[in-house]
Amino acid sequence: MDNVNELLKQKLTPEYYDKLTALNNPKMHAFVADAIELCGPDSVFVCTDSPDDIAYIRELAVKNQEEKPLNIAGHTCHFDGYNDQARDKAQTKYLLAPGSELGESLNSVEKSAGVQEVRSFLKDSMNGRQMLIFFWCLGPADSDFTIPCIQITDSPYVGHSESILYRQGYEQFRKIDTSTYFFRFIHSEGELENAVSKNIDKRRIYIDLEEDLVYSVNTQYGGNTIGLKKLALRLAIQKAAREGWLAEHMFVMGVHGPVDRVTYFAGAFPSACGKTSTSMLPGQTIVGDDIAYLRKKSGQIHCVNVEKGIFGIIRDVNSEDDPVIYQALNSPCEVIFSNVLIDKNNKPHWLGMGGKLPAAGTNHSGKWKKGKTDAKGNEITASHKNARYSLNIPDLGNCDPLIDDPEGVPLGGIVYGGRDSDTLVPVEQAFNWTEGIIIKGAALESETTAATLGKEGVRSFNLMSNLDFLSIPLGRYIQNNLDFVKDIEYPPLIFSVNYFLKDKKGNYLNGMADKKVWILWAELCVNGDIDAVQTPTGLIPKYEDLAKLFKDHLDKKYTQDDYVWQFTIRIPENLAKLDRVEKVYKEKVSDTPQILYDIFNDVRKRLKDAQAKHGDYISPFDLSKK
Repeated sequence: MDNVNELLKQKLTPEYYDKLTALNNPKMHAFVADAIELCGPDSVFVCTDSPDDIAYIRELAVKNQEEKPLNIAGHTCHFDGYNDQARDKAQTKYLLAPGSELGESLNSVEKSAGVQEVRSFLKDSMNGRQMLIFFWCLGPADSDFTIPCIQITDSPYVGHSESILYRQGYEQFRKIDTSTYFFRFIHSEGELENAVSKNIDKRRIYIDLEEDLVYSVNTQYGGNTIGLKKLALRLAIQKAAREGWLAEHMFVMGVHGPVDRVTYFAGAFPSACGKTSTSMLPGQTIVGDDIAYLRKKSGQIHCVNVEKGIFGIIRDVNSEDDPVIYQALNSPCEVIFSNVLIDKNNKPHWLGMGGKLPAAGTNHSGKWKKGKTDAKGNEITASHKNARYSLNIPDLGNCDPLIDDPEGVPLGGIVYGGRDSDTLVPVEQAFNWTEGIIIKGAALESETTAATLGKEGVRSFNLMSNLDFLSIPLGRYIQNNLDFVKDIEYPPLIFSVNYFLKDKKGNYLNGMADKKVWILWAELCVNGDIDAVQTPTGLIPKYEDLAKLFKDHLDKKYTQDDYVWQFTIRIPENLAKLDRVEKVYKEKVSDTPQILYDIFNDVRKRLKDAQAKHGDYISPFDLSKK
């Protein structure tokens, strides 16, 4: 674009022109100028790292009616449109140039047509509004993990959310000087009606991998608009694949073992499957709840939390099951609630919070009372099933002291989990890294939830809980994970967990708090403190070890009947799972590494051998006999 500097001088006030050009980056200047010319804002605000600038955005979100102050200092509530409550998978697409190939399982559109379409929706979308320009960091600043980012939006809610979730990046841009490597995001809410996006049929989230650029328009929901979250994860996966590291949909936490020992774990779970609550377990410390970058350092795997905040699902967060989160949500600190119910006293309420919900209030559908239905006759719940909260991790009582360490934390274990009502045991260690990646990660299935648009309760294949965000062919992604530890003598141990196992009557076999025991058992395994029982699919706990952990950490009696119910090896269900997942790879993933099929066959043989010896359902006590 010609005459970038002239356009910036014309459209920005002297104050904001000076703030922008103090960052000596021609590529960034050109991006801003193009966005101004495309979107046609009335004015432009450039946000630095100063507290005054961040305070301005918070105040603007309230002034523009995108957020409403609540009854506790620092708390606000945001409502998305009734049909804008989750990630739009159908309209989240990669922009692919001719000759590019990601595989048929990844959603894409031809680049020139897609760019033309989304830019037509962005054209003059900011008329009558202020354009907001933000600079953030993915990962700790001044680190090998750092990725600088620029976000352009007309939504102060998006900017306010990112100020909670991400580390400030204005000064980081000063340090990178003329470097052309940073991620770029441009978003517009589009035409508004009652302060929410109106043209949902024109909602688009398009990702240009060649340009490290994301377009988002006609949407307000955070998963579609907060660029540095899952949208940036897609860009990072591509970058990681080129450079030999990993970008994963994982929490990072410190698990506290005996004698003040801290072992760091990462974990990948689909949305609404216990990911955040695991990272927030009482007595443990949280580094991050959602996205991690993994790099090799000094012969070990180190990882960082990409974010500094949490954009978490609030449903079922209560004082008993999630005491640390619940306390923060009821304390004076900066919190944005979204799509919850607000009562007449400006107090937020949500599904599963404990206690009786009000019979009336205001929610994402407007004025609400119990029994209200939508245009299709569906009952509107008090709080949306995918209602969220955003908060700063340092405001939590269990924030890990190494959250901002530029070296990251050394990784001892990796956990994969999902919603599984009838197959996997509550916790199991893989025999080795290769089987862990393939059997625990690449074979991951989960029952769908309200976090994505579509029908709930459907068993869905979800490769390493990262399927929705992959920006490289699936087979290549699996191979990258397998190869990542080739020069690491002691790679992290890999575990599966399942908090959702049910009996034949549909009752859960575990309490919500039991997950603490599964994670503490994994910590003991990583440090070689205990032995385990060998099964066809991995290593499970011995009864006596679990009984001690339940007694010591939950003050709960754990019976042998509990153990048998939970850790019975379900041969038919495991075989059916292997068949289902293998079919997906054979039909949809043309570049599947042969080793995946080989490992599947090895596990299938072990399952059938055990079935011939013990029957379809095998008590863990039978496997522990010498």
